[in-house]
Amino acid sequence: MKKHTKLYLSFFGYDESDFIPCENCGAQAVDIHHIECRGMGGTKQVESISNLMAVCRSCHEKYGDKKEHKEYLQVLHNYFIEVIKNK
Repeated sequence: MKKHTKLYLSFFGYDESDFIPCENCGAQAVDIHHIECRGMGGTKQVESISNLMAVCRSCHEKYGDKKEHKEYLQVLHNYFIEVIKNK
């Protein structure tokens, strides 16, 4: 399992076998997406939960790694963190 996936699962208390919802549409997430891309000239910052969000394949293709959606994804993820961590 990749380091960023472990970080995400640990932060939210998920297990690999749990249903993990897409933070955008609620479908089953299949990817842990870096909001600020890490490779090819992306950020060199240490992995942070604030940069990781669970997404389904459809939302990853539609919104992932597209500059015009980065702010939307960050706002959505920040809200998700607040809602889930305060349950």
